[in-house]
Amino acid sequence: MSYEMNDLLELMVDQGASDLHIQVNQPPTLRIDGGMTPVDGPKLSPQDTEDLMKAITSATNQERLKTTGGADFGFAYLDLARFRVSVLRAKGNYGMVLRQIPKDLFTLADIGLPERIKELISRPRGLILVTGPTGSGKSTTLASMINWINEHMDGHIITIEDPIEYFHDHKKSIVTQREVGNDVGSFSEAIRGALRQDPDVILVGEMRDLETIEAAVGAAETGHLVFATLHTTGAARTVDRIVDAFPAHMKDQIRTQLASSIVAVISQVLCKKIGGGRVASFEIMVTTTSIAQLIRENKTYRIASDIQTGATHGMISLDAHLMSLFNRGLISPEEALSKSQNAADMRKNLIENGAKFAR
Repeated sequence: MSYEMNDLLELMVDQGASDLHIQVNQPPTLRIDGGMTPVDGPKLSPQDTEDLMKAITSATNQERLKTTGGADFGFAYLDLARFRVSVLRAKGNYGMVLRQIPKDLFTLADIGLPERIKELISRPRGLILVTGPTGSGKSTTLASMINWINEHMDGHIITIEDPIEYFHDHKKSIVTQREVGNDVGSFSEAIRGALRQDPDVILVGEMRDLETIEAAVGAAETGHLVFATLHTTGAARTVDRIVDAFPAHMKDQIRTQLASSIVAVISQVLCKKIGGGRVASFEIMVTTTSIAQLIRENKTYRIASDIQTGATHGMISLDAHLMSLFNRGLISPEEALSKSQNAADMRKNLIENGAKFAR
């Protein structure tokens, strides 16, 4: 028996799988609700994985795979779904991981973001960072924010992605989507180009190097609303990560720039829902005069306490949001504890709220 790529893609859609893993010596494996489920069938041979890879990988990306050992791209399967694909070589064989991109854009309420987020993403300028580990739903959150702006405000939105995941139609705004590697050479080059293209909003898919961070912060400072992602958890760590990317003699300058340009940091994790599916939990930091001062003075370790007392500004800590998901019966106490930032306090709060832990 050999596997057909189309059958596997349809199975992903039918089962609501977030990812498909193609590896030698393992049947094709779906990630469903965070858990791994192998397809009922034989293990893949090196020839199988090569055939499946070639079924969806362009000649250009196959060449990139040969020369660099990996390639990333997005593609659509009929009208059913879009996928983000990472092809790779491992132990001399081909492998792939496909991430299913939801066909429909979610509303901000669908994702679970509070109503006050709309005020933040309506700002005329500044930097909004969406952070979290790989696979935590950052792209989905950003796509929903961009879609809300597109539906409610007129202007020019430029997205810079690697690869393009969600497609945005022109609605109230004009949307220009550029793919790094196809439409433009690099993120930093695309940001610099965007400043000459009359943008109101710029989405930077990933701030992965110093040049991109500098360009993104510069764009936010010069009167544009810039969205960007980082693989960090928590507002304080996010600010530290950005500052740490700069050489010592520039750290004070970037702290001053961040203090005046960051509008908010939205940090998220995905939790397993009771009864199946997943739900996002958020930490939301909104920059106040006090937080701006902490960033300038290199006292980011004190940001967490400002978030805990900043509810009137629309802030919430990750642990408080996890607690609210538990109290609404959406996640188990074990899940809340595993995703928390302060496990000891979280355990105490859960028990006080009636949690019974499985032994």
